[in-house]
Amino acid sequence: MNRQEHLLTILGEECVEVAQRVSKAPRFGLEEVQPGQELTNADRICYELGDLLSVLEMLDGEGLLNFQAIDSRDHSAKKRAKIERFLEYSRACGTLVDD
Repeated sequence: MNRQEHLLTILGEECVEVAQRVSKAPRFGLEEVQPGQELTNADRICYELGDLLSVLEMLDGEGLLNFQAIDSRDHSAKKRAKIERFLEYSRACGTLVDD
């Protein structure tokens, strides 16, 4: 396996670690501290996101992925709008309740 393949594999692993950490929050709460741990679930999510960003920066820095090609503000605004649309749809389906 070459360096590119390793970095891409690490990227996938970090994505899984973020997903695993995020799945704990609805089950146990963002402020829960797992026995034997010092950090809350919210802290651990941020830590895993930091790991993910580190690998993304490495891939970008080595020219393997080009994040400069993405207009982050435009992309982010479009993604937020899409999420809001689906949240409204979930509310209409009865699967999202207001706090």
